[in-house]
Amino acid sequence: IPDSVTLIGGSAFCECSSLTTITIPDSVTEIGRCAFYGCTSLTSVTIPGSVTSIGGSAFYNCTGRLIVNCNIPSVTYAHESAFYRSQFTEVVIGDNVTSIGSYAFYECTSLTSVTIPDSVTSIGNDAFSGCDSLKRVTIGNSVTSIGNGAFSGCDSMTKVTIGNSVTSIGGSAFSGCTSLTSVYCKPTTPPSLYDSTVFPTNNASLKIYVPTNSLEAYYAANIWKNYAYFITGYAF
Repeated sequence: IPDSVTLIGGSAFCECSSLTTITIPDSVTEIGRCAFYGCTSLTSVTIPGSVTSIGGSAFYNCTGRLIVNCNIPSVTYAHESAFYRSQFTEVVIGDNVTSIGSYAFYECTSLTSVTIPDSVTSIGNDAFSGCDSLKRVTIGNSVTSIGNGAFSGCDSMTKVTIGNSVTSIGGSAFSGCTSLTSVYCKPTTPPSLYDSTVFPTNNASLKIYVPTNSLEAYYAANIWKNYAYFITGYAF
């Protein structure tokens, strides 16, 4: 795609099932709805930071490795998300991205790893909900809020690291993460929790590691005290 192109229209490459690579130039600002829908042979896609709008299901059922260098907007319904049910196995969020919107990667069931850099400040509601192959997540140190249900239903997830700037975690953020055994919560001040459904409590192997010098604060904090059995001190 040459540098003269600013828009990739709706369904432009829809169901091009033999397409293996795509280079999107920095001139592109908009990717239309279903633009790459069903491109099941893709090995790698990089979305440049110039993109400000991505239509619903733009990468539905796409495969391979995804590198995103633009902010991912929130949507009202899951099927409006650009990456709804895409089959990327790895997602790398670029160092200039500041927000991952609601439903961004909803039900991306092939996703096994995601890198969230320190530039990201917010993760929207249900952003990674239903990513049931996702095993480990590291949430960068600039994220201040994790939305409702952000990682709910990620039942292969065993470990999550929560960066030290998080101040709030939404309801059911990690509910249904039945394999989760290790939560490394780095903030020295306990983040506010929406309710007691944030972490699963039906797994006796779950350990929530918090800063050793903040252990008593977590034990005493509203809702956190409901998880007291699972909380232990850790020297980050």
